[in-house]
Amino acid sequence: MAKGTGMSKALAVGIGVLTVSSVCGLVLMAVMYKIQIDKYPPVSPPTPTKPLVIPTGLQPTLRIPDNLIPESYKVFLQPYLYAAVTNNYTNQSLVFTGNSTVRVKCMTDSKSIFLHVHNLNVMTVEVTKSDSNEKLSVRGYKIHQNESNFLKIQLKETMSGNGTYYDIFTKFEGELLDNLAGFYVKNSNIITVVNFYLLLLQPPDARKVFPCFDEPALKAVILFSITSIFVLSLEADTTEIDGEEWIVTTFAETPIMSTYLLAFTVSDFTYKSKSSGTNINIHARSDAINAGHADYAIEVTEKIMIYYQNIFGFKYPLKKIDQTALPDISAGAMENWGFISYQESGLLYDKETASTFDQERVATMISHELAHQWFGNLRDVIVLREVQTAFQVDSLNSSHPLSLQENYIQTFSEIIDLFDDITYRKVGINAFLMLISFIYKKLLQYNIETKEDVEAFMSTWIEQVGYPVITIITQTRETSQEQFLLKQTGEWLLANVNCTGFFRVIPLINRGQLIDGLIVTIALSLTKHLINDTEYIPWESALKNLDHLILMFDRSEVYGPIMKYLRKQITQLYKHFEEYTLNGTIPEKHTDQYNQVNAISVACSNGLPECIEMAKRLFKDYRNGTDNIQPNLRRAIYCSAIVSGDEYDWEFAWKEYQRATVTAEKDKRRYALSCTKEIWLLNRYLQYTLDPSKIRKMDLVSTINYIAKNVAGQPLAWDFVRAHWSYITQEYGAGAISLGSLLDAVTKGSPRTLNLKRCCCPKLCYSLILLVIQVIERTEANIKWVKENKQTVKEWFMGEL
Repeated sequence: MAKGTGMSKALAVGIGVLTVSSVCGLVLMAVMYKIQIDKYPPVSPPTPTKPLVIPTGLQPTLRIPDNLIPESYKVFLQPYLYAAVTNNYTNQSLVFTGNSTVRVKCMTDSKSIFLHVHNLNVMTVEVTKSDSNEKLSVRGYKIHQNESNFLKIQLKETMSGNGTYYDIFTKFEGELLDNLAGFYVKNSNIITVVNFYLLLLQPPDARKVFPCFDEPALKAVILFSITSIFVLSLEADTTEIDGEEWIVTTFAETPIMSTYLLAFTVSDFTYKSKSSGTNINIHARSDAINAGHADYAIEVTEKIMIYYQNIFGFKYPLKKIDQTALPDISAGAMENWGFISYQESGLLYDKETASTFDQERVATMISHELAHQWFGNLRDVIVLREVQTAFQVDSLNSSHPLSLQENYIQTFSEIIDLFDDITYRKVGINAFLMLISFIYKKLLQYNIETKEDVEAFMSTWIEQVGYPVITIITQTRETSQEQFLLKQTGEWLLANVNCTGFFRVIPLINRGQLIDGLIVTIALSLTKHLINDTEYIPWESALKNLDHLILMFDRSEVYGPIMKYLRKQITQLYKHFEEYTLNGTIPEKHTDQYNQVNAISVACSNGLPECIEMAKRLFKDYRNGTDNIQPNLRRAIYCSAIVSGDEYDWEFAWKEYQRATVTAEKDKRRYALSCTKEIWLLNRYLQYTLDPSKIRKMDLVSTINYIAKNVAGQPLAWDFVRAHWSYITQEYGAGAISLGSLLDAVTKGSPRTLNLKRCCCPKLCYSLILLVIQVIERTEANIKWVKENKQTVKEWFMGEL
């Protein structure tokens, strides 16, 4: 590990006054104190010493033994950022050093201690009996080089069980990398921001920062301290700075919590605050705060906090909630307790440039992450999103139950594997409504519901794989159910018709449901009525499923008839919104705003001449300095203009992307750049993703996904990901949510996916084994479906032209 380079005190001070936002999510107070130079020298990291090696014994299990229960941690970290401050750390490793004391309760007599450690060099280990300070002799310690990530400490004496307390002290060092996982340092050249470093933990990242019991169920309180070479501006009773260079910030003790909920960031951000019982702080770049881009987040957070406190019946347990918009973070957001981090587009809202979707995204992201402050952080309940996407995965043989027994989850890879659509979407609003409906009926019938009722009702949904197909025999009123699988065949009818009167009308919600659920020819026949339909729900449902048809047939002779049919069906909807589009005005009705986007996107992408000409004209005006493109339509208009444009249009869009400072607008331009049909431009764009000065690391995966959705770009993206998989996983941080979506996007619809396991598994399968199996299974099902339905689909579309 390279040592940090030196720098003058003047230069360190000249970097600016930086603000620490939200350590442990609980920055309740900061106490600045004088550093003991002999203990924490602000010079260079110490030379590592070789740890003792314990005799080889029995291999441990891959879960922490239950003989020790953590009670509290005292953690001190010191990052060495001289090189980072001078922007000169491209080809060297920065380091951090630290020490940790974890107090444990010993439940059974033992001579062995197991902690989690990953990519840390442990230099010192001491074990002390808490009540007497009596030191126990350490025979040796060893870090297991396998997926257990165990630091095994072997003692000469036996620790006494029956609840005796012991303190385990460790000194360690680790690498402070420029990636997006664990404890990392960032310097963004794309959005103006001084260097910052941050710790954002997700399971199982805490072990990368300090030795700990890194399993969510093993909760403890944490007292956290960190040093900085910067002169910090903090609200504190006292500030003592030794040598005008190094300070230590110590934060209040946390409540009992899981280690992965720990987080902090040090940056030059400013913040906006509001107090409504709980102090609400929004941290972001100073230019964004000054422009009012945090105002909407403050307003929404206050309303949601009040709503949650009323509906749950108890208050948010902490004194304040910090939310931070970060320029480069892999996850869309992370619910660290009291300190929620977001990608900028998930927290900042610019009413001048943002679309309806951008505003809605901020509100839904905040509501989702705030819910975790009660459920998941305070209570061990999973709060998740929509259920529909989960059905697509849950219909595979390789799916898994939402809740697994503990012995099935042993390794880092297995934990990451479970961060998929089942975990995130199976328990969504639909499942919640099923439960509410059940409880409501119980209350009406018996005026009582019990814990056992809820467990019995929900256990099959949570503990069993898949979702059911209900078969109803109308003559006998007999019902039966079986698991739905993509590789099964069968027919069914819709029995859940929303009829409330003596007339035959298919309501909006059921028009969408019918299109979404029936066999292909019946479903396609139901799209005929769309030619005169201007409502959002049936159009959205139809387009979602037609997108899958396009994916299946975009390289075959069926693609042309599909495009012609969609042009015919979309024409009236396009004309319905044409005046709004040309005038740059926004429809009043919320669903109409979304359907206008559908009209423009589908009309232009399927070659409706008047739509293409309109997009060209608006983009030309934009290039000439007149912007009449209303925010909701920018993504669609930009994309259409790039598709029909040339190299110069692409270069203009690229410069506009680089110039943009509002992330939501930047994202629209980044998407549009992926729409070109020019192979060489798509290849160049893929190469740009390897350069963080061009494409932020947090945008690497989504940019490749955009290119993969382009029929011209999909094979390019597939080859690119295979060639650069090591870089992507190293720089982006391994995780099945993001990398899983990438692997799914670049292989979707391609028969070459079937070669994935044989030719690419050695490079692709780490922590993504389950997803690889799902991708292959889905591809096999798609190939089978195309073989069985291609001629039928082709004849149907040809017959409608």
